[in-house]
Amino acid sequence: MRIVVRLDVMLARRKMRSRELAERVGITEQNISLLKSGKVKGIRFETLARICEVLDCQPGDLLEADPSN
Repeated sequence: MRIVVRLDVMLARRKMRSRELAERVGITEQNISLLKSGKVKGIRFETLARICEVLDCQPGDLLEADPSN
């Protein structure tokens, strides 16, 4: 099973660009891009919490288990 990151979906729902999210969370736009593409091995809970705070969502809105892989 793999974990799929749905950050791009939440950004679209909130009508927010990656650059704005990066600035508000305090991480680089490149790190947001890596998260969106699923090319990261992990994320700090502090960073995940800050992303959720900025996007007004829950971690489950951003992460999804894909049992097919």
